[in-house]
Amino acid sequence: MEWVSAENLVAVGTAVLGVLASVAVLWYERRVPSRKRIGYRIQLDTPIGSNVRNGRPNIRLGLFNDTPDMSDGTLVLLRIENDGSQSIADNDYTGRELHGLTVDFTDRFVRGLAVTHPSDTEHLVEHFTPAAGLRFVGNTLYIPRVPLNRGEHFKLLVLLSGGPVGCEVRITGGIRDGEVMPNRAVLPDDKPPLFSRAARNITVLLTLCVVALATIIVVRDDTRPPIGCAKGELTITGSTAFAPVVRELAKKYEKDCEGSKVTVDAHGSAAGIRSLAAAGEKATKGSPALIALSDGPKPGGFPQLRENRIAVSAFALVVNEKVPVRNLSVDQIRGIYRGEITNWKQLDGRTNLRILLVSRDANSGTREVFQRRVLSRNEPANSSRDCVRTDDPESKVIRCELDSTEQVLSTVAKLPGAIGYSELRAGSGLKGVHRLDIDGEPPSVETIGTSAYPYREIEYAYTYGQPPADSLASSFLGYMRQGGGQDVVTTHGHLSCATPKGLRVCGEQQPGPLTDAGD
Repeated sequence: MEWVSAENLVAVGTAVLGVLASVAVLWYERRVPSRKRIGYRIQLDTPIGSNVRNGRPNIRLGLFNDTPDMSDGTLVLLRIENDGSQSIADNDYTGRELHGLTVDFTDRFVRGLAVTHPSDTEHLVEHFTPAAGLRFVGNTLYIPRVPLNRGEHFKLLVLLSGGPVGCEVRITGGIRDGEVMPNRAVLPDDKPPLFSRAARNITVLLTLCVVALATIIVVRDDTRPPIGCAKGELTITGSTAFAPVVRELAKKYEKDCEGSKVTVDAHGSAAGIRSLAAAGEKATKGSPALIALSDGPKPGGFPQLRENRIAVSAFALVVNEKVPVRNLSVDQIRGIYRGEITNWKQLDGRTNLRILLVSRDANSGTREVFQRRVLSRNEPANSSRDCVRTDDPESKVIRCELDSTEQVLSTVAKLPGAIGYSELRAGSGLKGVHRLDIDGEPPSVETIGTSAYPYREIEYAYTYGQPPADSLASSFLGYMRQGGGQDVVTTHGHLSCATPKGLRVCGEQQPGPLTDAGD
């Protein structure tokens, strides 16, 4: 198992972070005492004089107007409170002076002071006395060592002159195991945070780690690489019907197994068998790096070739869309290819169209399977070069041969009355043609093994003798039969021989080939 991977690193990092965060919180709670804190804020800073530099001119009456030297007067309301987690006693103030806190009003002079407190904190009054240190000198106000329980506060209304509103107001002082700092007002609609800032930061970090881990798991490719990857070069030849499957398998194998190169060069089953036999005879050492695919068993005369059953493929007869026939019996199909039925009218009584046979060449495994499984004989000789007119006056049928399944399908779609055959998936969803049932059985991979549909065959992979266990040929054969290879085979509309149903069908006794043919 590969431990050094992205998802494992994120998972381990998340777990370590969670453990460290938990330990840190526990240590902090046990070892670090809660902080004591005095908070303060300015609740009012307004001009009461007539001097416009204080912010705006005011209309004054009575005492405000009569008091001398108050043209630049201002009023400041300070709220001082214990907003920490512990109570503050008078001996918690660490200054050496009599007072506990100092208030500095920059650029303004203190002219008067009034202390207010909530009704439930009458005990605070006795601390605001000159003997306890309450006084002001110039721009500085000295506040006594006032003990405050958690959440308690008092307010100072200070009359100032000599400077504009908005000048800095700063409170300083020492608190044992604590601090003095500005705070902000909690509005009526504000709710206290459920978690502290540290808890929120840790939660966000852990969430990001979990999301990253989930993303890696979702987007990663879970396809397991082939068991026993091998390096080198390998050529796959033979069946053109099974070639799309092998091309996709080759790409996946090369992606999963570095250093491997698999080339697909399909020219038909029979041609592939002959190429493999010739390469094996020329090989000076062991089995050549060549695999031949065949629709059905190999022809006789190649005893050195070793078979591997890979999948079961279904094939289908296709006709031009102007032919309304949807089902043919095996006897009717044989009659058509013997030349006994030459017009579709002989079958449905109304469609007056000449039957045109569009076939594959002699190397085609699709053709060989059709001959062996359906006709039980070879197709008639080629009699037409254009698939429309006969070049042999004595021939009972108009029959042409083409090089590929694609050519067969396009020709059948173009010629009214034409009939041909193809690998099942290739003949599905094409315009101009439709597939035929045989003896009432539709062509389908799903019903293989339970229906009597005859036009099907096992796909064989042949090697020249037994390739070495550590060779690329051996590894690729194993990949086709199991693991990710099964998924590709199924996706392309074939039944893998490695499935329970495929094992039973692939294990059946197969009829031998009629001639030296194959796709």
